[in-house]
Amino acid sequence: MTEPTILHAVFTALPEKGEEVAALLRDFAEVVRAEEGNVLFDATRLVDDPDRFFVYEVYRDDAAFQAHISAPAGIPFNAALQQLIVEPASVLTFLRRI
Repeated sequence: MTEPTILHAVFTALPEKGEEVAALLRDFAEVVRAEEGNVLFDATRLVDDPDRFFVYEVYRDDAAFQAHISAPAGIPFNAALQQLIVEPASVLTFLRRI
């Protein structure tokens, strides 16, 4: 059995862009959750700092994750997100179940 691909992404909205990031993320979440290999896509904001976003993602396996990152919807999402966040891109951390 293959291992799932698990990761989290973090990023910070530019000043006054938090609601725009949240809306963009809500729309993208619906698209990702419909992908065949997506197991979980949970987008959240930090309670103490609502401009900080935390996204937890689980894909069936690496092939499903590769399909996700090459899906057409990701290109406009990432381009729009890049204009709204402090970091040059989402900071990704890959995880492994224990």
